[in-house]
Amino acid sequence: MEEVNQSAVSEFIILGLCDSRDLQVFLPVIFSLLYLITILCNIFVVLLIIADLHLHSPMYFLLANLSFIDFCLSSVTTPKLITDFLKEIKTISFGGCMCQIFFGHLFGGSEMVLLVLMAYDRYVAICKPLHYSSIVNRQMCIGLVMTSWIIGFVHSISQLAMIVKLPFCGPRELDSFFCDIPLVIKLACMNTHILEVLINADNGILTTICFILLLVSYSYILFTVCRFSKDGASKALSTCTAHIMVVVLFFGPCIFIYLWPFSITWADKFLAVLYVIIIPLLNPVIYTVRNKEIKNAMKRLRH
Repeated sequence: MEEVNQSAVSEFIILGLCDSRDLQVFLPVIFSLLYLITILCNIFVVLLIIADLHLHSPMYFLLANLSFIDFCLSSVTTPKLITDFLKEIKTISFGGCMCQIFFGHLFGGSEMVLLVLMAYDRYVAICKPLHYSSIVNRQMCIGLVMTSWIIGFVHSISQLAMIVKLPFCGPRELDSFFCDIPLVIKLACMNTHILEVLINADNGILTTICFILLLVSYSYILFTVCRFSKDGASKALSTCTAHIMVVVLFFGPCIFIYLWPFSITWADKFLAVLYVIIIPLLNPVIYTVRNKEIKNAMKRLRH
């Protein structure tokens, strides 16, 4: 009886990205290539940082963890998206749907916090260089990474706890290519207005706090350096440019989703693709192209 109350729906029907049969043939090739490049790039960054002793520093330790999270984030939904293109009827089990929600928010929340911690690392390195090695030591780095995973886990489990016991007994079509909480909630056989507010508040608070902390950190870095040296300001800006680009790309879709007053299906799908496929690919590219130490490590690897 308890299982029946929890959910009378054993699986959901996924409508996917589009209805065009021509695109259904073309898109799996594109997404397969993007996913393969994403996996290879992020794994390469992790292995390069592990193998090269010159990169055994807090900044690159955090960068390796960012690449690992991007690898995981892209793997939550992309493989199923690709295989679903080959199916006439796309479905996902109730348990699979809950897993997508849990791991998507786990890795997404962890990455948000990790980006803040990377900004803190740059703040200490640029604004307090003489104390950098004593403040951001090995124990601190491990603690920072653990903090990002713990906050991501708490955020994810709180999201899952609010929807896993909802009664699903009626329509079961999701107009997306993965299980997105706002769409899943709409299928519940009850009034979910208060629950939607709570979930949006949960997501919005984490996103807003992280974004504000990032803005404050990078603003303080540039303001502090500009006071003492114009050359230093240019160097600091160069150092932080890659981080700022990643922050804008990662938080831009989140801010759009929570501030946009209307639900636009095509925009939601575009932002979802950007969030789970494109950004995990761009992160390692941005950091390797903009980072001299990474490029030097790649040269040493070739020799």
